[in-house]
Amino acid sequence: MGNSSKKTVSSLKNHFLVAMPSLNDGNFARSVVYMCEHCTDGAMGLIVNHQLDIPAKAIFDRLQLQYENQYGNCLIFDGGPMQRDRGFILHRTCNQQWQSTVNIGGDISLSASQDILSDIAVGAGPKDSLITLGYSSWDAGQLEEELKQNSWLTIPADSEIIFNTDCARRAEAAASSIGLDLNMLAPDSGHA
Repeated sequence: MGNSSKKTVSSLKNHFLVAMPSLNDGNFARSVVYMCEHCTDGAMGLIVNHQLDIPAKAIFDRLQLQYENQYGNCLIFDGGPMQRDRGFILHRTCNQQWQSTVNIGGDISLSASQDILSDIAVGAGPKDSLITLGYSSWDAGQLEEELKQNSWLTIPADSEIIFNTDCARRAEAAASSIGLDLNMLAPDSGHA
C-alpha cells in the first residue's frame, strides 16, 4: 500500500484548536479556537472559551436594538485579537437564515450581520448562539508552522462542546472527546 491509504486532514475547518500547555501567547493561552476557515491562503477562527465581562445588552444598546433582559445578560466572548470592534455570531444551523449566514460544517453556522443580533435580542434567533467580538487569524503557512511546533492540539469540532458545555470546561471536554486528559500533558514537549 502506498501513501494513498493514509488519511490526512487538509483543512482544519470545523475543528477545534486547543492550546497546548506550552503555548505562552497571551491571546491564546488555554484557548479553544473553533476553526471557521482553513485553506492555503490562511486560517480564521473564533475563541469559544474566553468570556469578556461585557453583557450582550452593551452591544444591543450600542446598536440601538430592542431587547429582553434575559437575552441581554449573557456575556460576550473574546473571539480573538483581530478587529475587536467587529462581531461574529457562532450558532447552530437552523432553517432561519440571516444576511451573512454561512454553514461552517455539520450543525454549526456563522453569521456577522445585524439582523441576527436583532433576533437574538428578543429571543427570535437561533436556539444556541455565541456572540464574539474579534476573531483569530493566521497568514498562509503560519498555522501549519505553529502545528509543527506543537502549539495546538487539533480535534474535530462538536457543537455540544460549544453550546452545551460550561465555558471553563470546553478545553477539557474537547480533549476528552478524543480520549486525552489535558492535565496529563507536559508544558514542554519534544519532537521525535
